[in-house]
Amino acid sequence: MKLAIAQINCTVGDLGGNIRKILDYTNRAKDAGAELVITPELALSGYPPEDLLLRNGFRFACEKALADMASEVSGVTLLAGHPHLADGKLYNAASVIRDGKIIATYHKNQLPNDSVFDERRYFEPGSDPCLFELKGIRFGVNICQDIWQGDAVTRARGAGADVLIVLNASPYHMRKQALRHQLVRQHIRETGMPVIYTNLIGAQDELIFDGASFAMNGKGELTHQFDELTETLGLIELQNGTPMRGEVSPPQTLEATVYQALCLGLRDYMGKNGIPGVLLGLSGGVDSALTLAVAVDALGADRVEAVMMPSPFTADISLLDARTMARTLNVRYSELSIQPVFDKFLDTLAKEFPEPPDHNRPDTTEENLQARIRGNLLMALSNKYGSIVLTTGNKSEIAVGYCTLYGDMAGGFAVLKDITKTLVYRLCRYRNTLGNVIPERVINRAPSAELRPGQTDQDSLPPYDVLDGIVEAYMEHNLSLREILGMNYAEADVRRVVHLIRLNEYKRRQSPPGIRITQRGFGKDWRYPITSKYRDEF
Repeated sequence: MKLAIAQINCTVGDLGGNIRKILDYTNRAKDAGAELVITPELALSGYPPEDLLLRNGFRFACEKALADMASEVSGVTLLAGHPHLADGKLYNAASVIRDGKIIATYHKNQLPNDSVFDERRYFEPGSDPCLFELKGIRFGVNICQDIWQGDAVTRARGAGADVLIVLNASPYHMRKQALRHQLVRQHIRETGMPVIYTNLIGAQDELIFDGASFAMNGKGELTHQFDELTETLGLIELQNGTPMRGEVSPPQTLEATVYQALCLGLRDYMGKNGIPGVLLGLSGGVDSALTLAVAVDALGADRVEAVMMPSPFTADISLLDARTMARTLNVRYSELSIQPVFDKFLDTLAKEFPEPPDHNRPDTTEENLQARIRGNLLMALSNKYGSIVLTTGNKSEIAVGYCTLYGDMAGGFAVLKDITKTLVYRLCRYRNTLGNVIPERVINRAPSAELRPGQTDQDSLPPYDVLDGIVEAYMEHNLSLREILGMNYAEADVRRVVHLIRLNEYKRRQSPPGIRITQRGFGKDWRYPITSKYRDEF
């Protein structure tokens, strides 16, 4: 028999649109000879619906949508993920639909409540296995976290399953696919069951779902690996319950996958929210250059505007490089000098600022004024034309507060929010392998905010390879200061970086949403208090 994986991009709350997509893929699979079609987790509602699930109207709408969808299914078996209201309790469920009827429903056993997940807030856990039979093969059903913890897999095997189907809405982070393969192979070694792993594709706010659905036989051999970061209908031939070898897409480089994830994240955020275009401040630096490249690749040049806002501290080569890149990518480009506005600000504030002997030199106040003027200009253009402002700050800067509230942090979406500075450079070089759009001088120059004469980032921060290593160890891996010092970083650098991470939580709380590509970003899975007397010592 032949089964099909519907690796689809669903939108949270778009019940009608999601049903149409599920039915479209179901009919396409049926036309291709498939007798079973599998959707991702909560495909009907989109994932994660979050507090929509607390609204009775949404719950009942999901129930009606499921019934409506079921009535359209004929000549094929559909296994679809959906919220399920039963006896006053809500479950993360998957139902087997055949010839207009729901013949079985599985309730997810293990509800994740860590990292970016908060499912215990909404759902009740199930406890029973679910089996259904087709062409003499007994299929067991699991949903996502069921295979990461608990004994749902062994329950399915104990109930008599020949093949395990796993519906997933498994968010992407770098190197995640290797973890999935490793976990599934572990369960196969324990049970001997082949596994069909179906995953969601698309972006929802800060989360990326990368698809990359696959199948393994009872020996743990990869028989199918479908494309990542794109919708696909994957067909799998089963013989006596064993998946026969089929399509195996080759793995991509880390840089290629991350770059495509950024494009998908921006494209879906814009498309699913109905935003017509984007604009950003193009400084001639590496961060804004990468942001511009992603925006054009994700949306097309006609939906992107770049604005250069020079001051007396802006280097001539920054202007030249910004103009070159805008011309290369064929985006709308304008230059708005901030000097007249900056002078007016200083005149207005002159009587409030301290006088000589020691306090008459410009400091971060004047630097932040420049950033805030630029933020105001971009937001004015956004208000006038309906485009959203993309901020250009990276994870390294956001971690230690090397950014200005209501200045370069002002905007609607942060493409590089989870991209460290060292990864920014790697992604720029990768993008240029597809076509040279980022001037080499932008990549090779010492990074600078250009807010005072001769300024470079390293005047205020440790070298980025040091900074990024400490941020990753402390923030992403939860290592202690002692453990980080054991990685041969200087104690002064470690204590300084950790201090800055703690000190700048109030800034991050006011930053726009951005795309998560690491196992821990400054978003849903970072919940540190602003007010806290705790200090890391060990």
